[in-house]
Amino acid sequence: MPLSDAAVRNAKPRAKPYKMGDSGGLNLQVQPNGSKLWRMKYRLLGKEKKLAIGPYPEISLSEARRRRDKAREQLHAGLDPSREKVKARQHAEVVAGCTFTTVAEEYCSKRKRDGAGAWATATAARCEYLLSLLDGSIGKLPITDIAPIDVLEAVRRIERRGKLESARRTLQLAGSVFRYAVATARIPSDPTRDLRGALLTPKVTHYGAIVEPEKVGELLRAIDGYDGFGITKQALLLAANVFVRPGELRHAMWSEIDFEEKVWTIPAEKMKMRRAHHVPLSQQVIAMLEDLRPVTGPKGYVFPSVRSRARPMSENTLNSSLRRLGYRSEEMTSHGFRSMASTLLNESGRRSSDAIERALAHGEKDTHSPISPIGARRRKAASAAVGTLPEIPAQFAPQTASCQAGL
Repeated sequence: MPLSDAAVRNAKPRAKPYKMGDSGGLNLQVQPNGSKLWRMKYRLLGKEKKLAIGPYPEISLSEARRRRDKAREQLHAGLDPSREKVKARQHAEVVAGCTFTTVAEEYCSKRKRDGAGAWATATAARCEYLLSLLDGSIGKLPITDIAPIDVLEAVRRIERRGKLESARRTLQLAGSVFRYAVATARIPSDPTRDLRGALLTPKVTHYGAIVEPEKVGELLRAIDGYDGFGITKQALLLAANVFVRPGELRHAMWSEIDFEEKVWTIPAEKMKMRRAHHVPLSQQVIAMLEDLRPVTGPKGYVFPSVRSRARPMSENTLNSSLRRLGYRSEEMTSHGFRSMASTLLNESGRRSSDAIERALAHGEKDTHSPISPIGARRRKAASAAVGTLPEIPAQFAPQTASCQAGL
């Protein structure tokens, strides 16, 4: 006979546990201490099994029957209700500990170890910083509970502070994290996919760069007269000669420089394009490095920090030195040496645009060895790049390597 609410409510404990049967295998087990537990007895593949449904009164008679019916549906589908309950609990535990920040950290860890496409150190640091801006908003939320409006409000907080580009980039990175969560079966879809166009478009600004030949001459003479820290001056001199990215220059190691072959090989993990970059060095650059080697070499960073030789020069050092020379950020930046070289070389008409792009590490993979005959011609070209500029100091004219790798 099926149970009633009154019978369940009024069931009294006895000296030994006993059961009160309902229908469909459901029963209420009453313990000597007065506690009551719903259970369901069923058979699977000829074997009797029991499913713990939960305590009474937390689970009412009607709810216990609903759960019994669900278990019977699982049985008809060939599933074991006890096993399905364990799987559901495990999934809930995973989801509870699977916050946005947890998945973001996992995603960043993967990207830093992602083979040929792995993030460079500087890229990883920047991306991790941008994602950390979401810690106070969606960071601690279970990733399964995050809706598009949650992400939008989180990045708009950044936007309201005037950080338009950071907001845009953070939204892109958040989308990457959500797509990774989709790929790893945490969520069914990416909540950022419909947020395109929701943020303000930042105004495109370019790195300050001097590109007029006369003004380039003035800049090089100013660097020649720089009276600040000697290693900083040497870094500025080298930047004007090899036009690598500022981060690549700051992280240059003595072990990467081959004085015999006159080549600086930047490892792939330091390059934005994740390919090793060979920088042929002119005679004048070799001379600069020979002068610098007794000061900061023969191992470690070519341009170490003033505070510790174990760290590279600060990313602000070169830009600060340009400000000290009187150049505003709109006029010239450390990255501007690349634009300066690209403009002058393209306007000179002496080198192909493809060669210039390879020199900037923008082009396709260069298959020519830096010590091949072609590499030798590049070093020769690197020793005559800006000889036409007016009144260049001796350590520049006629050698600024503004046409080095690929010329």
